[in-house]
Amino acid sequence: MSIRDWLIVVVLGIGWGAAFIFNAVLLREVGPLSVSFLRIALGAATCWAWVLATGKRVPWGAVFAGQALVLGVVNYAIPFAVYPIAQKYITSGVAGIVNAMMPIMVVIVSHFWPGGERATPAKSLGILFGFAGIVVLTLPALRGGAENEVWAILFTLLAPVCYAVAMNYLRRLKGIDPAVIAAMALTGGALAIAPVMLAAEGVPRIATATGWLSVMGLGVVLTGLAFIVLYAIVPRIGATNASTVTFIAPVSAVLLGHLVLGDTIAPSHLLGMAMIFLGLLAIDGRVLRRFRRAAA
Repeated sequence: MSIRDWLIVVVLGIGWGAAFIFNAVLLREVGPLSVSFLRIALGAATCWAWVLATGKRVPWGAVFAGQALVLGVVNYAIPFAVYPIAQKYITSGVAGIVNAMMPIMVVIVSHFWPGGERATPAKSLGILFGFAGIVVLTLPALRGGAENEVWAILFTLLAPVCYAVAMNYLRRLKGIDPAVIAAMALTGGALAIAPVMLAAEGVPRIATATGWLSVMGLGVVLTGLAFIVLYAIVPRIGATNASTVTFIAPVSAVLLGHLVLGDTIAPSHLLGMAMIFLGLLAIDGRVLRRFRRAAA
């Protein structure tokens, strides 16, 4: 990869780590479902602006609309609500670390998905490391009797599971421009969560400049623009290199949570993150292949 592409990947990773900080800030003014809706709706508007400006073809039809709705619920509405709900009990850094379980969940879901990729011994080892990291994260809360924190960490795992299901479901949408898929799916996600939000929390009201900055950062920059940039570089750098953001985002979430929000960085956070990273390395396979070549 070129230096420019590496910089883009690093910036994306840092940005998606910052998303958990924006969540925490917005939760001071609105409920978690409102955080999810606002992020998805603004992300959809940004993607549609790009689709229309670039003249991309949209395959209008009931089948694609239904598929986009399913994808929007699974890939956006549910996980973007899960994190704010969980962040009422856990720090931004912990939420970011659990988010790194996404590739591990992809391996599990793909193994059982019809026509999916079967888990290899190396990937199975990665799964074990990943869940060992989750155990390490929850142990201090278990010992301290903080049951809400334990359940919040376990609840947060639902988001990576949703991402994994969405990654496999995307196979049904081959041949359609990724930006169009994102625009339609985000629209579907916003339409799905809107009535739930209104029933549970009412109309969201943001009163501070910090709140508006956070919602614009989440929706326009880290959802709309970030996904457009990611989809643009993946054909050039490959999905494996693009997945490097998975390593950067949790580090960003932990450090920014400490610097911006004053969150404590506990040894269990670092150890849990290290265990999950070992799992990601095992799943990625590149380090293991280089080690084997060097040994040979």
